[in-house]
Amino acid sequence: MQEFSDVDAYLEASDQWPDVIAALRPLLLDAGLDEHIKWGKPCYALGGRNVALIQEFADHLALMFFKGILLEDPAGVLEQHGPNSHAARRMTFRSADEVKRSAEVVTAYVSEAMAVEKAGTALPPRAEEGLAEELQERLARDPELAAAFDDLTPGRQREYNLHVSNAKQASTRERRVDGIISRILDGKGLRDR
Repeated sequence: MQEFSDVDAYLEASDQWPDVIAALRPLLLDAGLDEHIKWGKPCYALGGRNVALIQEFADHLALMFFKGILLEDPAGVLEQHGPNSHAARRMTFRSADEVKRSAEVVTAYVSEAMAVEKAGTALPPRAEEGLAEELQERLARDPELAAAFDDLTPGRQREYNLHVSNAKQASTRERRVDGIISRILDGKGLRDR
């Protein structure tokens, strides 16, 4: 991941959507959000708590709201970030003109996201997901592995479960469990180095 000192440096390096970012940026700053780089992307926060993140993709630019699930979305413009995301919702743009045409909606959604953050509104709990059968059986047979799995953060546990359960065939799920045991025992997440 490329490191940037600030959003100005990020914009200078952006060759895909700099005009769209430049159109969004004043709407976020004028709302009173603080701007910094987090995860290598422009991030906007309120009192140190993340509210929105700008994400560049091949075919669009996204303004992602961390607690988007709590926003009303009367304009129907928020999209779920992905099938495994819980709270994030995003607005997508393909041109600076599209941002300008949507400025009132963007401003209203940013204002609502800030109000949610100021109120300290908690996210609704994630729907319960059962562990993949193959992972559950292996944990039941190996107390050391079960203890190491329990010591992982909930996000890491979920990532391993999704990795195993997303395989269609039982044999593939078994192989995936075999492949993650050493990482779990080392206390690492699936994508940790």
